[in-house]
Amino acid sequence: MTAGEGPRGLSVKDAPSPTCGPDEIRVAVKASALNRADLLQTMGLYPAPKGVPADIPGLEYAGEVAEVGARVTRWKKGDRVMGLVAGGAWAEELVTHEREAIAMPAACSFEHAAAIPEAFMTAWDALALQGGMTAGTQVLIHAVASGVGTAALQLCALHGARAIGTGRNASKLERIKNMGLQDTVLVNDGTFANRVKALTNERGVDLVLDLVGGDWLPETIDAMAPQSTLMLVGLVGGATAEVPLRTVLGKRIRVIGTTLRARNLEEKIAVARRFEHQLVPHFAAGRLEPVVENTVPFTETPKALERLAANDTFGKTVLTW
Repeated sequence: MTAGEGPRGLSVKDAPSPTCGPDEIRVAVKASALNRADLLQTMGLYPAPKGVPADIPGLEYAGEVAEVGARVTRWKKGDRVMGLVAGGAWAEELVTHEREAIAMPAACSFEHAAAIPEAFMTAWDALALQGGMTAGTQVLIHAVASGVGTAALQLCALHGARAIGTGRNASKLERIKNMGLQDTVLVNDGTFANRVKALTNERGVDLVLDLVGGDWLPETIDAMAPQSTLMLVGLVGGATAEVPLRTVLGKRIRVIGTTLRARNLEEKIAVARRFEHQLVPHFAAGRLEPVVENTVPFTETPKALERLAANDTFGKTVLTW
């Protein structure tokens, strides 16, 4: 990857196999998926953390264990695993700490498994672990047709929470309605707070999963209930905003920014372990399922990223070797 050139700066090249440390496993990657963080990295706007391959994007993977380190006890060669990494997943091989890897759900294909980690771990960590979502919570999901948005919608149903989804594309919201969400709000003029409040008897929502930020923030805060929580996860709408501080104070709103990529190893391991124990069984039982729009070979990644940049995607786009 040539940083700063966008999707067209990507090309397939040979590189040495990564070295497996004593507590790590080397994974033969079968599939990965697209994320906006990858797009931003190709544009030079979201550089890889220290110690992560700067020229190989990719945050999630599914594959088989090809090698185990001297101290590894959880895995053996041939085990099917998936997970998150801070970068380097768009390669035929990667290494990761044995405790960060997650066992793939039973009978799940590599293509579907690769679409699980980023979307579902991001949504679950934000809504359930940090946002405190429970049965009856009224949740506003911005960009509900995205990978994280469709995951959040399913997690709301799993927890017995009520979801309201926003989007800027009418056809995408129609597809969301086919997934069972009737409370959708088409945002075509930058306003949505009054419509959200009308759906909640004027009270507002208890919890927001915000993938947009930017100019949407004042409307989002207006749409929130007293003592509610805003989980800021993405900045598709921009990295700066005017904040109506009087409203934040008056409603006693909590604003929490969160990202998985920037966390230290132990924090990432803790999320991975809880996710494997608490969420993976729901995939195996069919209660959760990633929304995969299409699967393309890695050689078509630049074109796939351009579709993502144009907001032409629904759910996840998966990459395979």
